[in-house]
Amino acid sequence: MIQSMTGYGKTVVTFGEKKINVEVKSLNSKTLDLSTRIAPIYREKEMQIRQMLAKALTRGKVDFSIWIEKETVVDATPVNGVLVANYYKQIKEIAEKNNIPEPEDWFNTLMRMPDVLTKTETETLSEEEWEAATTAINEAVEKLNDFRKQEGAALQNKFNEKIDNITALLESIEPYEKARVEKIRQRIVDGLKSIPEVEYDKNRLEQELIYYIEKLDISEEKQRLANHLKYFRETMNETEGVGKKLGFIAQEMGREINTTGSKSNNAEMQNIVVKMKDELEQIKEQVLNAL
Repeated sequence: MIQSMTGYGKTVVTFGEKKINVEVKSLNSKTLDLSTRIAPIYREKEMQIRQMLAKALTRGKVDFSIWIEKETVVDATPVNGVLVANYYKQIKEIAEKNNIPEPEDWFNTLMRMPDVLTKTETETLSEEEWEAATTAINEAVEKLNDFRKQEGAALQNKFNEKIDNITALLESIEPYEKARVEKIRQRIVDGLKSIPEVEYDKNRLEQELIYYIEKLDISEEKQRLANHLKYFRETMNETEGVGKKLGFIAQEMGREINTTGSKSNNAEMQNIVVKMKDELEQIKEQVLNAL
């Protein structure tokens, strides 16, 4: 069944005081075009994340984001009391030794000294948290794929409708095709009769007419187009990765429709060909979004 390349999935998993948010969006692209925004704590797992996404999402322009929300109030940056006391001692000694007045506002002076308010602790990624993050990633990708399947089903219904329309238009050509032969013959005969002094061999005329009509015959084009329409339907029901294949079949359908139009030599038939081209163009537009 067809899947669309357009999709969206989001999951939130709670781990301790954290909420791990994962969001995956995709649009159509000829290949897998992956861009990521990863919270610092998970950066060490970036290659693993990319491998997970590449395995689950074969094509599409994919935007992946993972970020953390903390449920509790973020702790204030701690003041390094030992360092403050050390700065105070040094400044006081320098002031006394050099007869320099001590600062009037000791607090502001000390708070501006280097590293007094530096937060030195760093977060480390535990196996348990990475397992929770992996669960969130897998769930978000699964939701995106479910979205793709829903969009793909709508896409397949649209394709079936367009294929039905082209099939009906192809069948509607037949009456004009038969009448066209007699019209061509009569037009040539009438043209010859309008020139009284011209004598012609009726047998030779019939031979030339047959040759001319054979050059305008569209039986093979109709048969090939019918085969392409059938193959398009069959391909839509294949399990996966049918988008490129459908695109190639649509190109072949276009060749047969164009050749039919060039051989028509009949206003009604050419009008039908224009309608088939319009239906096919809509298929080509939508097939770009098929996975």
